[in-house]
Amino acid sequence: MNKHLHIVCLDVPWPADYGGAIDMMNRIIAFHKMGIKIHLHYFNYNNRGTPTELNQYCETVTIYERKVGHKGFSFTMPYIVSSRINEKLVANLNKHHYPILLEGLHCTGILSMVNTTNRKVVVRMHNEESTYYHELARSATSFLKKMYFKIESWLIKKYTSQLPKQFTYACVSITDVELFKHQYHLPNAIFVPIFPSWHTVIGEEGIGNFCLYHGNLSVPENEEAATWLLKNVFDKIKKPLVIAGKNPSAALLKLAHAQPHTCLVANPSAAEMNDLVKKAHIHLLPIFNQKITGIRLKLLHTIFEGRHCVTTAAMVKETGLADACHIGTTADSFGSIIMQLSNHPFTIDEINLRKKLLGNTYDNDVNAHTLIQYLW
Repeated sequence: MNKHLHIVCLDVPWPADYGGAIDMMNRIIAFHKMGIKIHLHYFNYNNRGTPTELNQYCETVTIYERKVGHKGFSFTMPYIVSSRINEKLVANLNKHHYPILLEGLHCTGILSMVNTTNRKVVVRMHNEESTYYHELARSATSFLKKMYFKIESWLIKKYTSQLPKQFTYACVSITDVELFKHQYHLPNAIFVPIFPSWHTVIGEEGIGNFCLYHGNLSVPENEEAATWLLKNVFDKIKKPLVIAGKNPSAALLKLAHAQPHTCLVANPSAAEMNDLVKKAHIHLLPIFNQKITGIRLKLLHTIFEGRHCVTTAAMVKETGLADACHIGTTADSFGSIIMQLSNHPFTIDEINLRKKLLGNTYDNDVNAHTLIQYLW
């Protein structure tokens, strides 16, 4: 008998060009490979379009408009949730009594409206969103953005504490599992690792061409990290640095091109980004969040396909990947490590260590089978 599954995505998962989209898209592909008939529902906003590429993996694709601005505003519910409550979506989910996978806390506002009697529901928790928004507020430079993120963080914390306890909450890290179980009293929180696009350790031996920082540069924490590298590390050491990622600000672009040995590649294609990752000699992944939630896909991309990785302790905390990285705590220590690694080849021993540390933790087929146990 064919298995049918409703998947509700907070955003269009194609192109898979940022962390959440990568996780969602690879889960869809894994379920499709297993013969599951997917009925995809997603919210269209941010001008990401309506890609036909999804049709090859899904039985049906239904698109909903997110309520933006004042239309999605609520005094009692986080904006990320209230703006995605949609009566048409509720009607479509109630039309066929298939199990439901909700992608993100963002999509849970409909739970009280959907018929869940004798029906399995899994919520994929991409982050502990209250912590994530608290850190966005800390790193935001605009006063209005800082206030929005602070209010949203408070509303999310209040909302998350009221989530129904009977459903399964699939978290991307052990740390998040413990937090949802003990802080939010959700007994059915489980660990299901992220679904990456990289499956084999293929970092090339030898010496690459430059240092690289990559990420979605429109996210405050990533702009903060890139700015810190440019102002505090590469103002002192004259090694080539490439910053690469989506939607950089004008200020970051100007800063990156202020020195002859630093530059910025804006909005690279997936192929261009992969090429940069493979050609770089040293990957720089500082993060200054006081609390970390989830796992950063750029760390996995580096471990699977890059060479040397220099990061801060928070980035690798409880990931099991600390031994594959060089840990810096200050700008001077980052500079010192970069200078030491500049002429140090990436070796087969380091490749083998990464294979050992990763094991099959990020095997998408294995993790899809784990989710299936909670959906049927």
